Amino acid sequence: MRATVVVPVLKQARSRSAPIEGAATRSPESRLDEATGLAEAIDLDVVNGAIVPISEPRPATLLGTGKIEEIKAQLDEHDSGLVIVDHPLTPVQQRNLEKEWNAKVIDRTGLILEIFGRRASTKEGTLQVDLAHLNYQKGRLVRSWTHLERQRGGGGFMGGPGETQIEADRRLLQDRIIKLERELEQVVRTRQLHRAKRKKVPHPIVALVGYTNAGKSTLFNRITGAGVLAEDMLFATLDPTLRRMKLPHGRTVILSDTVGFISDLPTHLVAAFRATLEEVLEADLILHVRDMSDADNQAQSADVMRILNDLGIDDAEGARRIVEVWNKIDRLEPETHDAMVQKVAGAENVVAVSAISGEGIDHLMEEISKRLSGVMTATTIKLPLGKLALLPWLYEHSIVDGREDNEDGTVTLDVRLAESEAAELERRMGDGPKPQKEDWE
Repeated sequence: MRATVVVPVLKQARSRSAPIEGAATRSPESRLDEATGLAEAIDLDVVNGAIVPISEPRPATLLGTGKIEEIKAQLDEHDSGLVIVDHPLTPVQQRNLEKEWNAKVIDRTGLILEIFGRRASTKEGTLQVDLAHLNYQKGRLVRSWTHLERQRGGGGFMGGPGETQIEADRRLLQDRIIKLERELEQVVRTRQLHRAKRKKVPHPIVALVGYTNAGKSTLFNRITGAGVLAEDMLFATLDPTLRRMKLPHGRTVILSDTVGFISDLPTHLVAAFRATLEEVLEADLILHVRDMSDADNQAQSADVMRILNDLGIDDAEGARRIVEVWNKIDRLEPETHDAMVQKVAGAENVVAVSAISGEGIDHLMEEISKRLSGVMTATTIKLPLGKLALLPWLYEHSIVDGREDNEDGTVTLDVRLAESEAAELERRMGDGPKPQKEDWE
């Protein structure tokens, strides 16, 4: 479908958002590029783009009369039947603009929901998208079925009409929302069980987060050897993926690739994807991947940190758990590239890499290993008869939280170990290397 992208720029918005770090650096041109990229991510043919300054938003149409007529002429010129407004629209504004332009109109929230609906590939992802979509649609039902009103209610002639079709639709929507919320509760319980099982294994969790299209999946594939979809498009990854990988000194960790963040992420999606985003909250280390070739990377970083704060990761905890990964340095000019590498060399919690060329990956792996070296990991160990000689070593080099002497002579211990002790225990147990591509979903 041929589409036109409209980016309203509210003059008052700049002053309101100025206190937020990085918010004022996002230019209208970059917003237009991002909105166009979002549209193209679902195979729309964007034939025209317009940046529309707004001095004061109109309650009925958001845009002024003159701008509406100007855009209508552009729609006719380009034969465009779809308008994407990169701004939240009320149901009234959406309906009025559709009447004025005689075209389908969707706002930023509706566009992102459409993309997520296309990307969802698992039952959990589908449930989350359906729930967000229903909550979005609940306020956008149009009263167009009055001829289907039921029989009058009440006992006398003053009784009003019974349940109208729009009321029935709202009731059906609410019933569906309740059903999806119950199914998602089961998803949350299942994920909690999976996380509980992983905690019994001495492997810390490392989560990748970042703005959409920052290169998370490409980096994930580079350091794990996995075959996760990684394309130059917005929201190429939706469902979380977990893989085991080995650090340089032999320690095994679990790496989690999560959905990309974006500015003005709809609240419906934040709530619906809570089960998925909890993987980030449970991580021992968070890698914040940034696209340093993007002129607006500072604003994108501020958007990511704002969402992490909403999830409960404050600045103090972020300083302890977050490492910034400055990605795509291969796209920079040589002078800029060298200056950035030199700047990162003396900085803490920052690593410059190229997920495509592999530059800086070894440094990143060393940084992960160093940051996790002091993390104590809990595990349950069952010592067979031939390994009971390890008991004194375990009591000396780990914290033993529980012990059970089994009838068959084996011993089960609940212990906590640091990185070096966990690697040494694995060597002494003689377990051998674990497969790196095992799926821990």
